[in-house]
Amino acid sequence: MDTICSLSGLDPLWDWNQTWYTHKPELSDCFQNTILVWAPCIYLWLLSPFYCLHLYCHGRAPLPLSSLCNAKLLLGFFLASFGFVEFFYILLERRLEIQQHLVFLLSPIIRSVTVLCTKCTVGKQALSSSHSHDTKSHNNNNKTNADVNVVYELCFQVLAVCVIHWERVRGCRSSAFLFFFWLLGVLCSLIPLHEKIQLAVHQGLSPDIVRYLAFFSYFGLQLAQLFLSCFADRAPSGKAVLKNACPVEDASFLSKILFWWFSGLVLKGYRSPLQAEDLWSLREEDTSAKIISDLEEEWTAERTKLQQTTLFELRQKFSMHTPVCLFNRHLSTSVALESRLPEQAQLLRKIKKEQSSGFCLLRTLARSFGPYFLTGTLCLVVHDAFMFAVPQVLSLLLGFMKDEDAPLWKGYFYASLMFLLSCLQSVFNHQYTYTCFTVGMRVKTAVMGLIYRKKLMDFVVYFNAVWLAPIEVTLCLFFLWQHLGPSALAGITTVIFIFPLNGFIARKRSKLQEIQMKYMDGRVKLMNEILNGIKILKFYAWEKAFLEQVLGYREKELKTLKKSQILYSVSIASFNSSSFLIAFAMFGVYVLIDDKNVLDAQKIFVSMALINILKTPLSQLPFAMSTTMQAVVSLKRLGKFLCQVELKPENVSRETFHSDRDAVVFDNGTFSWSKDGPLCLKRISVKVPCGSLLAVVGHVGSGKSSLLSAVLGDTEKRSGTVSVRGTVAYVPQQAWIQNASLQDNILFGREKKESWYQRVLEACALLPDLDNLPAGDATEIGEKGLNLSGGQKQRVSLARAVYRKADVYLLDDPLSAVDAHVGQHIFNKVIGPKGILRDKTRVLVTHGMGFLPQADLILVLVDGEITERGSYQELLNRNGAFADFIHTFANSERKECLTEAFQRGSRKSLRLSVPDFMPFSLDLSQEQLIGGDTNSITMQSVEPLPDSQEDQIPDDLGKLTKADQARTGRVKLEMYVEYFRTIGLPLIVSIVFLYAIQQAASLSYNYWLSLWADQPVINGTQLNTDMKLGVYGALGFVQGIAIFGTTVAISLGCIIASHHLHLDLLNNVLHSPMSFFESTPSGNLLNRFAKEIDAIDNMIPDGLKMMLSYFFKLLEVCIIVLMATPFAAVIILPMAFIYAFMQSFYVATSCQLRRLESVSRSPIYTHLNETVQGASVIRAFSEQSRFIMDANHRVDQNQTAYFPRFVATRWLGVNLEFLGNGIVLAASSFSVMAKGTLSPGMVGLAVSHSLQVTGFLSWIVRSWTDVENNIVSVERVKEYADTPKEASWSIEGSSLPSSWPQTGTIEFHDYGLQYRKGLELALKGISVRIQEREKIGIVGRTGAGKSSLALGIFRILEAAKGKIYIDGINISELGLHDLRSRITIIPQDPVLFSGSLRMNLDPFNAYSDEEVWSALELAHLKNFVSELPDKLNYECSEGGENLSLGQRQLVCLARALLRKTKILVLDEATAALDLETDTLIQSTIRSQFADCAVLTIAHRLNTIMDYTKVIVMDKGHIVEMDSPTNLIARKGAFYYMCREAGIL
Repeated sequence: MDTICSLSGLDPLWDWNQTWYTHKPELSDCFQNTILVWAPCIYLWLLSPFYCLHLYCHGRAPLPLSSLCNAKLLLGFFLASFGFVEFFYILLERRLEIQQHLVFLLSPIIRSVTVLCTKCTVGKQALSSSHSHDTKSHNNNNKTNADVNVVYELCFQVLAVCVIHWERVRGCRSSAFLFFFWLLGVLCSLIPLHEKIQLAVHQGLSPDIVRYLAFFSYFGLQLAQLFLSCFADRAPSGKAVLKNACPVEDASFLSKILFWWFSGLVLKGYRSPLQAEDLWSLREEDTSAKIISDLEEEWTAERTKLQQTTLFELRQKFSMHTPVCLFNRHLSTSVALESRLPEQAQLLRKIKKEQSSGFCLLRTLARSFGPYFLTGTLCLVVHDAFMFAVPQVLSLLLGFMKDEDAPLWKGYFYASLMFLLSCLQSVFNHQYTYTCFTVGMRVKTAVMGLIYRKKLMDFVVYFNAVWLAPIEVTLCLFFLWQHLGPSALAGITTVIFIFPLNGFIARKRSKLQEIQMKYMDGRVKLMNEILNGIKILKFYAWEKAFLEQVLGYREKELKTLKKSQILYSVSIASFNSSSFLIAFAMFGVYVLIDDKNVLDAQKIFVSMALINILKTPLSQLPFAMSTTMQAVVSLKRLGKFLCQVELKPENVSRETFHSDRDAVVFDNGTFSWSKDGPLCLKRISVKVPCGSLLAVVGHVGSGKSSLLSAVLGDTEKRSGTVSVRGTVAYVPQQAWIQNASLQDNILFGREKKESWYQRVLEACALLPDLDNLPAGDATEIGEKGLNLSGGQKQRVSLARAVYRKADVYLLDDPLSAVDAHVGQHIFNKVIGPKGILRDKTRVLVTHGMGFLPQADLILVLVDGEITERGSYQELLNRNGAFADFIHTFANSERKECLTEAFQRGSRKSLRLSVPDFMPFSLDLSQEQLIGGDTNSITMQSVEPLPDSQEDQIPDDLGKLTKADQARTGRVKLEMYVEYFRTIGLPLIVSIVFLYAIQQAASLSYNYWLSLWADQPVINGTQLNTDMKLGVYGALGFVQGIAIFGTTVAISLGCIIASHHLHLDLLNNVLHSPMSFFESTPSGNLLNRFAKEIDAIDNMIPDGLKMMLSYFFKLLEVCIIVLMATPFAAVIILPMAFIYAFMQSFYVATSCQLRRLESVSRSPIYTHLNETVQGASVIRAFSEQSRFIMDANHRVDQNQTAYFPRFVATRWLGVNLEFLGNGIVLAASSFSVMAKGTLSPGMVGLAVSHSLQVTGFLSWIVRSWTDVENNIVSVERVKEYADTPKEASWSIEGSSLPSSWPQTGTIEFHDYGLQYRKGLELALKGISVRIQEREKIGIVGRTGAGKSSLALGIFRILEAAKGKIYIDGINISELGLHDLRSRITIIPQDPVLFSGSLRMNLDPFNAYSDEEVWSALELAHLKNFVSELPDKLNYECSEGGENLSLGQRQLVCLARALLRKTKILVLDEATAALDLETDTLIQSTIRSQFADCAVLTIAHRLNTIMDYTKVIVMDKGHIVEMDSPTNLIARKGAFYYMCREAGIL
């Protein structure tokens, strides 16, 4: 290069004396005319082919010719045309001197080759006519240089224009490639620009004004191109525009790397609190549908590849003798294979093990998200390069401060270079983090989706630290060795000591966290059961027992958390003191091994900067390794779960419908509920002809429901075959109702056909319900159908099936929950020979004998086997067990037998009144029923509308549940006061005091180092090094103790606060009335007890520790910088205002995003819970895809709030770190200005500390925001403090006798009850006396008020007027538990809790085992419990799902028998039992409660015909009360009801 330059008469390419060792640096003419000109050319020439290929492969729709695109093209053509003209002009002017100036021709030739490729020629040449060293020659050379710069730069514009056009064609809206080209061109033109300006200042413009104008025009056009490249072009006009689309799609490259595209949302959040509708739609690549569909393809391909690989191994091993169908059989034939082909079975197990190991899933995730993750990894590598460059520049700056002769411009150069490197470091760091969080979000979406279809984000963020952290540590130690020599090994020794300590602590904490999570899971699971069974807890006054169980879990959880936090405090103290410990070890060894070793400013503060860098990988590595191990465990669990044996489609052969063939066929089928479980059905062989009615009967637990599950494919088929022809509809025994409108529950995803819809409503007896619902069929139904009675739920479930128009109907005892006349109506209109399903195949499981004569075929099941089959008459004629059973329980009159059997299992419902016998009106809105017959809370709360407003129905009239609402605005100061008040003032003062000591010690030992560095060197040594080292060590030791003290104090204070907040939440929830639980989704409450309490336990303490730590460190840095350069206050103070301004912007938006993200999480839990409960129904109706889409939508809604949350942090980080880098620039620049007055030690102290400001500023705002974001959890937990509460559980000083009530007399004195103020009374002026030992039956239509009587007795609802006396004591003066624990109810819905069977019977352990066994014997459960493996300690699953419905009802009966109070309320307690067991139980109740007052809310009138009295109610009044015989004789309302039921 020098030879070429010399031939052209120019200086060498590089001259250090001209460029570096001078007070006026300048680049040589050769460098300016070659490197600066060729650099953009080489960049564009080398990279444009690859870039164009990338656009070709990943292009989108062409962009329209927008004004921005036209401007870019126009400027490009101007530059190219201008260069083309200039080239020939100069060539003509200097044609005689071309041979003498090779360097000026070489660049245009290179450019021309490029231009030829784009069918263009450009150039501009300036040749010097003289090589003399006089002034004229110098000017000519300058003129030549300027000409060459302009020509070379212009030559290359044509290729850039072509790239611009190609980008438009391929749909590239913002080009990073051309941005860097224009930026490089502008930067390379700055030196010639500087020289041109200097030359013009000295000589004026007149000598060569044309070239001056040409150069400035060229530079202006190039600068304009750079400016335009900062903007993005508009989207193609044909592209579908999403509503509120994410602006990152429209952002330019510069906006993306600096996150300026996010500023709009920050501004909106600052002006007014963000709402859910303000959030952006997810980008397509972030949606669940896109992510999960792609991942499912990869997952399927991975599993297929693994199976093919193993198949190949099999073929290799057995020389192609292995059958190809081996894998089709897979697990189902593994047992046989193991016996016949052990080596083949071993390879099959290898497939299963590999798939469930987690690595199969990891490879799938890596293929889906790996390429994007690698771009982030590249950013991290570049960030690390800049990070290590900063200390080297600091070393040069300190060397400059020591060199008195060094030119001043070098100091400013170093200061600017540090600022630039710090800014670039910030940009690449936040791009890496943004990429990681984006990948993490997608992985979370993918895993949630895969798990949902079957029934890890920290790892993504910290994965790179596993391999990068050791490299960073090695580089730090390498640079430390350069400064301190072998003494750096002392630092390694310290690291080796700290590393195992933190590793040991991490392992211990990991174990403690597992224990804590176990306790937390147990607590949340128990809370879920409490919320699901809250009504039972209130009826039985069991709240305290379960509250103590929850607090027991909580106490263990907090005890474990306390141990973990103390260990964490040791870890934090060792980590925060690690800089000091490493420095102390290295500096101590360095000065002690040789007196000649001098610690100057350069050694000390460059080493300290490297040590600060070293802390990051040292802190990340243990956490990254721990996170990786946790991720491996999670992946194994996920892989194992995803590879679990699913329901096999081949269990049931599904064929198309044929009317002339059997609809359902069992051929010697044997089934179980699990692969290795006991058989539930044995040797089942039956054919169900198309269009027939098959009835299935048998005792509780005989396998009736299992038979239907076998048809659905929900059981494990052991042998035989099952085939179903046509579509299937299923009505489960316990109706599954969605939290949706009544209409949506019936339509169940199908299009509404009005005529058929109305016909279904009429047939299923739902039309009277609609007249009484607030919004008709648009009324929202609560979770699990909370605001519907048991009968209503069952009829809605039946209507869902009927509306489906399926070919085969599986009906699991659907008529057990409805009244006699309603059941008869439904059978006649729907199921029976004249019903709308008469042409369909119906399999009906029933306990009702009255329907059996109309069945085409009856199956009798005993212990999972068919013992008898045939028509009703055939079975009677055989005189077998079935006939004996019928004759035993049949009356002499066939009519009564039919009625009694028909009414069996009847539950509460909204009665359908037959017009001929309807003396009572329906008033559903005034009665809230017991058990499952719970009326709508909305119906209770709707005020009567004036006549003028009858047509104006509010939009939310039928709304029941309250969605989890996000509060708006900043968190109120009261929340902080409330939180810190629970910690206590003494502890808070101690924390602040310890922090002050901590930072004072830190400031002191750092300042001590600067004094040490400035100590003069005498005879090559420094004096009193031992003393200096001792003082330094003592100050560092004090800091470490203070750090430990502060972290422990904060942890203990936060645990105290968390304990109080959880206790208050638990008490507030358990003291809430039933109306609260009916209007509040369980997901909302569980979210409080799980996510919000977890945030209070862990996130708030960590945020407080971080915020206070960095705040005091920032104060220390500011003090040090101001001590060194007081003029820095001019910069620091304005930056403080900007910082506060940005913080207020960020915190307002971030807090609201946190709230929105939190409330959008609850519907995911609710939907998942609902789906799991209704999985069999969803599968039966083949609605899996719709529910999956709904789950995807809910996850997307959550991610819509989560995405801007982590982008907000990146936006803040970039902007704040740029602000912090300004302090670095100020500190270093002011130090350079004060070079003569400042010592190198003070400069090193100030600049090395200012380098940490960027991190401090960012972490303070982030930690403060985290605290405010998580204090929202305190806000949400405290929400329920102000909700209405029940009366006190107990009253202090109460003189209630322990034996009360002794007789069980009940008196109502003008008693009135209403569901809400302003509504009509549900009970009106009830005055009645119930004597001891009386048996009272309460009857009446739905809405009559009979269940309201029971609610009043238990004070589930308080009296609006009047009083209730029990044994002469006004119950309103008693505590709720004092009342409820002395009376008993057997509810309609049997609820059990997870735990031992004994706990479910006696949670307070108030009874002996003998008493418990006696109660079980009376409830006919003793034999069953005796056969259980653990007997009374048998673990019931959640909700008692491992017991049948009938067995659960018997357990509820045993509870009542155990309590045996003087007052018993029955609410169809035997509805789910077969006829024989029911008769035995009724006999038990009559004998065991003979001396008690019994109130039965009756629907089956035959059960109360022998009662003392019957109360007939209508519209809240008692219309009749007398013995059944007398009431029938009067021929009043009761008489008509008996007529209607067929008893008379």
